[in-house]
Formats: sequence, C-alpha cells, structure tokens
Amino acid sequence: MRKFKTVETFIALLRGINVSGKNMISMKDLESSMASLKFTNIRTYIQSGNILFSTMGKDAALLEDTISKKIRSDFGFDVPVVVRNSSELKKIKNENPFLPAKTGQEERLHVTLLKDHPGKELEVKIEKEKYLPDEFIISGREIYLLCPKGYGQTKLTKTFFENKLKTGATTRNWKTICKLLEIASSFHSS
Repeated sequence: MRKFKTVETFIALLRGINVSGKNMISMKDLESSMASLKFTNIRTYIQSGNILFSTMGKDAALLEDTISKKIRSDFGFDVPVVVRNSSELKKIKNENPFLPAKTGQEERLHVTLLKDHPGKELEVKIEKEKYLPDEFIISGREIYLLCPKGYGQTKLTKTFFENKLKTGATTRNWKTICKLLEIASSFHSS
C-alpha cells in the first residue's frame, strides 16, 4: 500500500534580509522564488523575511536547505533559514512560560528559534543571573525571552545564542509570532 504525505503549512523565518540596506529582497520577488519550488498558498509577512507556504509534508532541515539554496541562486547571497510547521508554531504560542503571568508586557516578549536543539551541556553553561533584568527560558529549539527594557537593550540577541549554543538562530517579537500563527490558521479554514 502506498502512503501519501499530507499537505502541511510551514513558516520559513529568514535571518538578515532587508536590514540596513543589506540583502534586499522584495516580498513579491521572494514569493515568486518560493512558487518555483512548487510551494502553494505562499504569503509573506512584513519585510523582514517571514514566509508562510504549504507543501507536502517534508523535513524542516530539508526545507531550510532548499530555501537557502534557492535564495542564493535567485538573489546572490546566503541567508540563514529556520523552518517550523504550523503545529510547532501553535505550540510555541501556547507554551510561552512568560504568559499569562507577565501579562501587560507582551511588547517585551520575543522568541529565538534555533535550527537545532543545542543539548543540555551547552544550555547549562549560560548563567541566567548574569543577564537580569532580562530573562530567558530554553525549551527545545525555542528560547523564550522577556526583555523589560526592550530587545534593543538586551545582550540576549540571536548572535549571543548562536555563539553560546553552537546553532543557527533567528528572533521574532511576540506580535509577529501571533500574527504568523493567525495567518497559518487561515490556510486551514480556506
């Protein structure tokens, strides 16, 4: 008996495009590039490189590699890519340990999404107390951040976590995470 894969919704999070005039890609061109990969329901959200799309169920690492190679081919530069499916994004939203206890500070919440699970031995090397009042909780391939003075004032950047945890990363604010999940959910209702 043949097994058929089902169509899934994925979210590709690109790091470092359209920032300070570097790695410029129009969202229309990015959508066209992704369409050539046979993705469907392609939608981008804001200029910072959030792509939602549907495709037959695939491995996230394979999608990350495919999208990165396509961007290199079409636009001439390397862009780190992190991919999650809509179920993973829903879990990220539902399991944020800073909600609802810190309600009222949603604009101070961020999530750093890691390409790979870093492993406990690297996680324990980061002394949380050193970075107060900023707080973070590592949960699998996500790092939940609460930055009371704002993300622009924290040392807990994606580069910090990449260096400490030895894996690629990208960060999104809480509003973006919620909006991406809202858009992904609309794919299933249409």
